[in-house]
Amino acid sequence: MGETILKRFETPDELRDVPKATVEVVNLGDVQAMRGTFEPGWKWSECVRPIAGTDSCEVEHLGYVVSGSMHIKMDDGTEYTVKAGDATSIKPGHDAWVLGEENCVILDFQGAAIYAKPAKTEAATK
Repeated sequence: MGETILKRFETPDELRDVPKATVEVVNLGDVQAMRGTFEPGWKWSECVRPIAGTDSCEVEHLGYVVSGSMHIKMDDGTEYTVKAGDATSIKPGHDAWVLGEENCVILDFQGAAIYAKPAKTEAATK
């Protein structure tokens, strides 16, 4: 059996610089988990697109909304809103933005390894 790992988002292994957001990542062995705190006015296409370098978010998310709400618009035109208490699976190919005047806090257990990082890394181009 593997070792038990206990981490806290208050002391993340990595803090990513994203406008209008705080992205805290903890390493849990072979996987990473992320807590994203997105401020009112945050929109993926304005705040993360310049970092990722893709037309839409190409990260698959498996998450839980702790507080606030966020609107998701898929590349195929499908739209929906996630809010506090929702568990969600968001497929690649979407834009998203915070609704209202409250921070939206989301725990992500799938997309943390590559979220808010350039889409093309040196390793990927070799």
